[in-house]
Amino acid sequence: MTNEQTQTLSVGLKVAAALMIIFGLAEILTGFRHEFFGLTTTQTIISTIIGASIGSFYFISGFLVLSKKRKLAIVVIILLLADTIGRISMVLTGLYSIGVGYQTFAIITGTSIVVILAIYIGLNLKHFKQ
Repeated sequence: MTNEQTQTLSVGLKVAAALMIIFGLAEILTGFRHEFFGLTTTQTIISTIIGASIGSFYFISGFLVLSKKRKLAIVVIILLLADTIGRISMVLTGLYSIGVGYQTFAIITGTSIVVILAIYIGLNLKHFKQ
């Protein structure tokens, strides 16, 4: 591994980090407001806690990627896995309604993006410092 690889992140990793930060903020906001661009969650305290928590996992992950440290990149993968589990649990418990087509599409798409980002970070661990 060259010194340059350990000093800078690839454009792809920077874009992934930015998306995690932006999407994480959107999820945190949705956790508290229970609505985002027409998508809704139930207006209960447990929905707020879980929604804001998984948004925080996403948001924090973006900043951890920017640290360029391999151990923290592994933490990112774990946080994104927890985000995915949280999303699935919200669907299974009815906190995310899947009765409307666009809502179902958004949940599946959003969760798929989280999984893809986790895989992308895992495939690019070599670009992080020890």
